[in-house]
Amino acid sequence: MDLDEQPQRRRRGEELEDALLQATWDELADVGYGALTFEGVAQRAGTSRTVVYRRWATKRELAEAAVAYASRLHRTELPDTGSLRGDLLGLMREANEKRVVLMALFIIYMGGYFQETGTTPYDLRGLVVAESINSLDVVFERAVERGEVDPGRLTPRVRTLAPDLFRHEAMMRLGTVPDDVLVSIVDEVFLPLVLRPSS
Repeated sequence: MDLDEQPQRRRRGEELEDALLQATWDELADVGYGALTFEGVAQRAGTSRTVVYRRWATKRELAEAAVAYASRLHRTELPDTGSLRGDLLGLMREANEKRVVLMALFIIYMGGYFQETGTTPYDLRGLVVAESINSLDVVFERAVERGEVDPGRLTPRVRTLAPDLFRHEAMMRLGTVPDDVLVSIVDEVFLPLVLRPSS
């Protein structure tokens, strides 16, 4: 008989899905993508393999869902410091505290995924950074409204420059980025590109 759960504790809907995704992320942490199985996820979640298959047809779909789930768990708060500099530093400092480990483990856990699918971390970045891109949009809108920045200088490449440099540092270190590096990214590289000249 195919039972979703033990009789005394039957999870359903979002609760069950979250349990399956947490189990998948934990399995990725223990065995990596190459050894990830539906059986292992089901056993860790205390359910049947069929329950997992009902939601994700392939290992790739399951792993991608788990990455997106882990990213939501490490959501960052949007700062409002009254300046572009303060907001950018606030975003990166919070990401440094809450998301850097996720980014490093993402690369380590998903190595087999990239080999199997012929993709790169860049191809999956939307699962991890979509929220931070939305936060950046808000930060830049505020800065434009305050007259801090020239909107014509906020090209798509420039808009993502500071977080891209931050992610590069985090990936190279496989850990947190020193605060003086965050300040350098903002003060020496990013702000000179976008701030209006002082009159």
